[in-house]
Amino acid sequence: MKKYILFGLLTAILHTSCNKTPNYPIEPTIQYTNFKKIPQGIKDNKGVLTISFQDGDGDMGLRQQDTVAPYNIVGDYYYNFFVKYFEKQNGQYVAVPLPITNNGRIPYIQRNGQRRVAEGDIDMELFINNPFSTYDTIRYEVYIVDRSLHASNTITTPDIIIKK
Repeated sequence: MKKYILFGLLTAILHTSCNKTPNYPIEPTIQYTNFKKIPQGIKDNKGVLTISFQDGDGDMGLRQQDTVAPYNIVGDYYYNFFVKYFEKQNGQYVAVPLPITNNGRIPYIQRNGQRRVAEGDIDMELFINNPFSTYDTIRYEVYIVDRSLHASNTITTPDIIIKK
């Protein structure tokens, strides 16, 4: 009988300890997960970047109606997913401004219950082929910002070879 009680107590302790809310910092943190090109004929034009994120206070994402300062279209925080495009030119990576932005808006993440942590994966479709360049190796630097304007760490993707 003592074995069953001890087993029951150990099971209960393990079960409750597994359900504790993680203790993440209030600044979001991100990690590179994957990059996959979207097949579109003979040239590579788009791809999907996947990153994982954690945010300790769970205030990730913007609602569609979040367009008042600092989230207004001419403000610095209209976007909350920031992407910098680089081309490998003569062996060195060079930041290249593109004619269209790869920055994006992460949608609002609704928290369920009292759990304040937000974590998960974000897929962002990106343009990968600079039509004004002949260079075929690129990479991105990416960071995100939560609603409290806390910026995450910056990650760099591995080299991405594109068909021109």
